[in-house]
Amino acid sequence: MRFQSSDFRFQVDMKKRFIPLTVAILVAANFAFSQNDGAEQNKTGRAGTFAIINARIVTVSGAVIENGNVIIQNGKIAAVGAGASVPSGAEKIDGKGLTVFPGMIDAGTNLGLTEIGQGLNASVDTAEVGNINANAKAFTGVNPHSAHVNVTRVNGITTVVSSPTGGLISGQATLINLVGSTQAEMAIEPLAGLVVNFPRIAQFGGFGGGGGFGGQGLQIDFNEAIKRRDTQIDELRKAFKSAENYGRAMDAYAKDKTLPAVLTDLKFEAMVPYVRGEKVIFFTAERERDIRAVAKFVAEMKVKGIIVGGQEAWKAADELKKNNIAVIYTNIYSLPVREDDPYDSLYEAPSKMQQAGIKYCISTGEAGPEVRDLPYHAGLASSFGLSKEDALKSVTLYPAQILGVADKLGSIEVGKMANVVVTDGDMLDPRTNVKYLFIEGRMLPLTSRHTELFDSFKDRKSSDILP
Repeated sequence: MRFQSSDFRFQVDMKKRFIPLTVAILVAANFAFSQNDGAEQNKTGRAGTFAIINARIVTVSGAVIENGNVIIQNGKIAAVGAGASVPSGAEKIDGKGLTVFPGMIDAGTNLGLTEIGQGLNASVDTAEVGNINANAKAFTGVNPHSAHVNVTRVNGITTVVSSPTGGLISGQATLINLVGSTQAEMAIEPLAGLVVNFPRIAQFGGFGGGGGFGGQGLQIDFNEAIKRRDTQIDELRKAFKSAENYGRAMDAYAKDKTLPAVLTDLKFEAMVPYVRGEKVIFFTAERERDIRAVAKFVAEMKVKGIIVGGQEAWKAADELKKNNIAVIYTNIYSLPVREDDPYDSLYEAPSKMQQAGIKYCISTGEAGPEVRDLPYHAGLASSFGLSKEDALKSVTLYPAQILGVADKLGSIEVGKMANVVVTDGDMLDPRTNVKYLFIEGRMLPLTSRHTELFDSFKDRKSSDILP
């Protein structure tokens, strides 16, 4: 295309205007980052020997100790009890009027994989292109210096599962403590489980999975919806069978090098321990019919399964218990599924699971910014049928048991990792303040982007901002 001279002059002029504007934006952004003092970053605190004395101790796994000591040494809980002796040289913390709890665990998040969910795509690393991405590892994508780390842990949440999303098989989740300068320092179980978005019967187009009335897009015939679901399950079954065969071929070649070498397939290689039932698989499912389909699939494939979501899990209690499938419940803050559902149907679900004998825990299901609300999810459930004791266990001991790390986390017991929270009240009460926080025995500063902003603006007067 040939340009007229006037058009050319216009384009040159616009480029001259655009370049200084771009430079100005970059300079301003660089200045903003340079002014950041790093207060919202993951500070690692300090190690040492600590003695929390004369405090009320909620062990979770046993009786409450009304006046006792908790000794933290070498990153672990060294002693607990009314008569626990204080080692010489230990840093003493007066716990009079305070309560000691185990750190809370959120077993269903994307924390560290998403910084700004809307508007800054480069800060989101939750999903890969394609339908089967078993080799994708959340562990490698977690940002230890995410602002969400401090914001979350200062509210008493010390451990989370961070999971990938998207596709049929999203990848592998990671179990991390919220302390450490690198992913390796944070990881408790780098590869905590395989995430499968189990196919569901969806009669509406668009995106689904959460609570809320109605649907998006055009309605699909129910029989067609079943057909689509079954097609996806067949694809999933085929992937599992292929991974199983791949593992057998690799084992055979390892024993007999005269056999043809197996072409490396990273996706199937990643799936081998899961299809063999050696490691757990997280299946996302909400409705009763889909949860029952997961249970059938788990039984058929002989794998270990956990439901993530679980809006109607209590309705499928028989199948879940029969197949030893636990539930990571993520719907306390969701809206009822159907228009005629009671407003409190999702608030009551944990108590119904408790009554039905289902293994469960409560999670926020959040990407990062709202994971800090975990204690309030459990607290809300305790207002709708769940006992206070079980509500506390649902965010401490129960997730530890479900994730297979109850020997390390979830309660105040000798030998366990010193993930300890000291508060001035009930940890599930929004009015309660965290006074001391330990993760892996390290005392951490109770600062975050939120506390820094609060300190910056709390003393402002109208005269400071108005002319």
